Amino acid sequence: MTSTETGLGIEAKSDAIYELVEEGTQVEKLATGFTFTEGPIWHPKEHYLLFSDMPGDVRRKYTPDGKVVEVRNFSNKCNGMTYDADLNLLVCEHVTSSLIRESPDGTREIIAQEFEGEELNSPNDVCVHSSGAIFFSDPWYGRFPGFGHPRQRRLGFQGVYRIAPGGGDPELMIGREEFEMPNGICWSPDESLFYINDTPGAYIRVYDAAPDGTISNGRMFFEGVGTGVIEDGIPDGMKCDERGNIWVTGPGGIWIISAAGEHLGTIKVPENTGNLTWGGEDWRTVYIPSSTSLYSIRAMVGPRHEPYMG
Repeated sequence: MTSTETGLGIEAKSDAIYELVEEGTQVEKLATGFTFTEGPIWHPKEHYLLFSDMPGDVRRKYTPDGKVVEVRNFSNKCNGMTYDADLNLLVCEHVTSSLIRESPDGTREIIAQEFEGEELNSPNDVCVHSSGAIFFSDPWYGRFPGFGHPRQRRLGFQGVYRIAPGGGDPELMIGREEFEMPNGICWSPDESLFYINDTPGAYIRVYDAAPDGTISNGRMFFEGVGTGVIEDGIPDGMKCDERGNIWVTGPGGIWIISAAGEHLGTIKVPENTGNLTWGGEDWRTVYIPSSTSLYSIRAMVGPRHEPYMG
């Protein structure tokens, strides 16, 4: 499964991209032989990467020595993952339509499974606000054959939800008809802005955020991250760097969009990409799970500071 091939480089639309990734830098293939990889998250203390393989129904761990091992099989076709400030693992599960929390000792707790008495579609991506509030997107990809468990939808819309710092029922954060398939979500560095992308719509919306993480005043941030056709590359996973630039999957690899909404360029990846995250001891390695393989690239900029980073 392991590999050390190098791949494509940077397709620049602005020289500003070379302030983020050094000119001439290429992606490196770290491992391959998977089905469709997603959900990467770097452990800040033990220095390993977890990532999911949804159709394969496996969660794996990659370590910097190049080893890849299975850590959960079956994984309920898990997708997006992150840690909270206590380093509990938050996991979006397609088969169970749940957001779950796994403690370091392996204890598993469902923290969201229903909204207004109906089963969620299939939690997809998750992030944590500095207040401890948890946000997750809920399209219905987890009810598609292959990527989840085919079954009838119970909700008539696809939402983005907030769970208060002390827990409780999910609170719907957006209009019920606002998105067709809300997917990637992320915060700006100062948490004054919250971003949500729509996969088939191929756009990103941005919201103003209050100190408790509640959001309002949604508006278009960027349109045309491809055409929404899956085979061509789509907006899916999305993260914000420490300078406020948005890094989002799209046609050709990872699109980097400035805080002002300018497409600075694309990190070219040989396969369609599902998500990305920063890791490494210096937080300057960007890990990119992409279809059958795991890639990485060195960056000159780190991620926005997440609560789990300490």
